[in-house]
Amino acid sequence: MDEKFVINIGRQLGSGGREIGEKLATRLGISFYDKELINLASEESGLCREFFEKADERAAQGIVGGLFGARFPFIGDGAIPTMNCLSNDALFKVQSDVIRKLAEEKSCLFVGRCADYILRDHPRCANVFISASREERIARLCRIHSISKNEAEDMMNRADKKRSEYYNYYSYKTWGAAATYHLCIDSSALGIERTIDFIEAFVKQKLHLQ
Repeated sequence: MDEKFVINIGRQLGSGGREIGEKLATRLGISFYDKELINLASEESGLCREFFEKADERAAQGIVGGLFGARFPFIGDGAIPTMNCLSNDALFKVQSDVIRKLAEEKSCLFVGRCADYILRDHPRCANVFISASREERIARLCRIHSISKNEAEDMMNRADKKRSEYYNYYSYKTWGAAATYHLCIDSSALGIERTIDFIEAFVKQKLHLQ
């Protein structure tokens, strides 16, 4: 049996999702990918990193550098668009190929970027969504970024809108909805470390890990 597995984490900004994912990956001895995917997609495609940064977790709202906003018509799985201006859809396709390639090569934990949908046919995956109370999220953002509560709330609202639009657009599912994931958990209920313990126990049972 193929021993490789993947964990895909969706998260609300300020929920501690990245920290939880990174620590969980370390505990399980697997590779961790979040913003790192931008560099890898840029290297794999030979395209400028800036393209991927601008499109990162954003639904297609036009072209990067900008001409039109239609969904990009791909001709087969291996097609990489040859255009002067690349749509967000085209960049999503490149990043999706990188995610699939990594998941074929080794066990990984991915944060965001529709990885759960991209890897929906992977035989051994666990999809987790991490939320937190509004108060906890605001407090965390204030602490991390040294900003006011109003600034934190604005940052949080913008991130939620961006991430939900991105996820719903590309996956045709609903970001944060329980039916979309194997496990949804509120990190403010247990705290970061005990949330990691809980997810680790769940993943080990679901994927039959030792």
